[in-house]
Amino acid sequence: MNAIDTVIFDLDGTLVRYHGVNFESSWGAIARAAGIAERSRELFEQYFPRKDAYAEWACEEVKLLKGMRVASIVAEILPAPYASGVREAMDMLRPLYRLGILSSGVNLVADWVCDDLGMAFARSNLVEVKGGRFTGHTVTEVDLWAKHEALSALAQAHSIELHRVCFVGDNLNDLSVMERVGLSIAANPKHERVREAADHVIEDFMDLPPLIEAFNVAIRS
Repeated sequence: MNAIDTVIFDLDGTLVRYHGVNFESSWGAIARAAGIAERSRELFEQYFPRKDAYAEWACEEVKLLKGMRVASIVAEILPAPYASGVREAMDMLRPLYRLGILSSGVNLVADWVCDDLGMAFARSNLVEVKGGRFTGHTVTEVDLWAKHEALSALAQAHSIELHRVCFVGDNLNDLSVMERVGLSIAANPKHERVREAADHVIEDFMDLPPLIEAFNVAIRS
């Protein structure tokens, strides 16, 4: 087994925590900022039980945004509300590891966080914008319930060896990724199964750098 050289993070509920919306998610934060929270909740209740319908749900969700000005919504959701210790931990990790995001959240937030924290890459779901307004179209690149498929594509695109990846997530949809990487961390886990499946559990991101370092030391010794 080789030492960890890449750390990949879930976004919603992990790096960023939009309290008061489903999964503390960027999707929910956008819906709230756009004034469509009630209709968004109805769509969530309709589609969430169907694990094969994430892309269909995303299309219907984004249609609700069609024609709205992006700037006014971005002003409500950014800067992103980071979990405890995120910025400080990234400053410690960045010189040592390749950092990135794998999220079924929205690119408006994922790309902003990637740039703000000086990460190498972000893969999330595209919400199309033209002329400063939402077009009502989306491209699903990271299916909520098939996140491991997006992980495989990401690994191929960036020449990542999965056994050298530490993945940090928080919810049930992260399990398929956790079981495929060298080191898995549950950050403020939302379900007991996630807590049990992870190699380690953290509540503050400042606990992350020493865990990865300890793993690497053990591997090398």
